[in-house]
Amino acid sequence: MNTLERAIHRLVAANRILANEGVLDAYGHVSIRHPDNPERFLLSRSRSPALVEASDIVEHTLTGEAVHPNPPTLYLERFIHGAIYERRPDIHAVVHSHAYSVLPFTVAKVPLLPVINNVSDMGSHAPVWDIRDRFGDTNLLVANMDQGRNLADCLDRNRVVLMRGHGFSATGRSLIELVKLAVYLPRNATIQLQAMQLGEITPLSEGEMAIRAQVEPDAPLMWRAWEYWCQRAGIDPGPR
Repeated sequence: MNTLERAIHRLVAANRILANEGVLDAYGHVSIRHPDNPERFLLSRSRSPALVEASDIVEHTLTGEAVHPNPPTLYLERFIHGAIYERRPDIHAVVHSHAYSVLPFTVAKVPLLPVINNVSDMGSHAPVWDIRDRFGDTNLLVANMDQGRNLADCLDRNRVVLMRGHGFSATGRSLIELVKLAVYLPRNATIQLQAMQLGEITPLSEGEMAIRAQVEPDAPLMWRAWEYWCQRAGIDPGPR
């Protein structure tokens, strides 16, 4: 495989994994920055993630337009991905999810905090973006670049941004790192809610997160998880 073929294979696998693990359902999407052109990104056509195949992957500009003419139907919220890649050159993968366990933290005044070690890379702050603050009453979907850029501004230098009444968007230095964060973020939310029922919670410290952040995004322990999730989703993990 060349670098582009490998990126497409991994993106298909990421779609299947995140659908199988309940992070994405009929909706939601995951993308990767183009491995050979940082001004482009790869994202499926508008299709449920569990069904995505290599032939569904469309190359986009950072403004959310298909590179090649006569594209298939595209995801409406592709502007989430384009705007984040545009603002954050350090980011190489993006996911948008409506995971139910995270939704309470998008509408309550209680912050989502890292409480388990597997989400140490989410950082200590997950800001909440409310589309109504800037754009008034909408259908809550990110339907253009103005809205996408406003969301990216709220994300700022963080790894995760919550979207009021809608879901979350998360970022990664690599696709494998992103998949790990996306799988464990809803579980972290569930555990935080359960712990809050018992009393005061103790989140991870800045020092603990800094130590965990030293793990490379494609380290062997990341690949171990990737192979496991690929096996569960019934897809070849591809070459390392």
